[in-house]
Amino acid sequence: MSSNRPVKQAITNKLRETFAPESLDVADESHLHEGHAGHAPGGETHFRIYIVSPAFEGKSRIERHRLINAALVEELAGPVHALAISAQTPGEKKD
Repeated sequence: MSSNRPVKQAITNKLRETFAPESLDVADESHLHEGHAGHAPGGETHFRIYIVSPAFEGKSRIERHRLINAALVEELAGPVHALAISAQTPGEKKD
């Protein structure tokens, strides 16, 4: 856990608390967007989330994304410009 990555850590903590995932990876991809809209020096503006949780059982892809967006409403209203999401159930998990 890195204290100089407060947005990434907040996202990670909220997703763990909300969805109790089997697996979770939050990747800061801000460096890939230098010179594009929403990029800020220091990063923490563009993230990719890979999450596997039983909480997504019976939910469509759109419903899963809405649940994640609702959990991260503060981050999406502030420092996060873009969020790519891969949300699966344990039975859908790719090895």
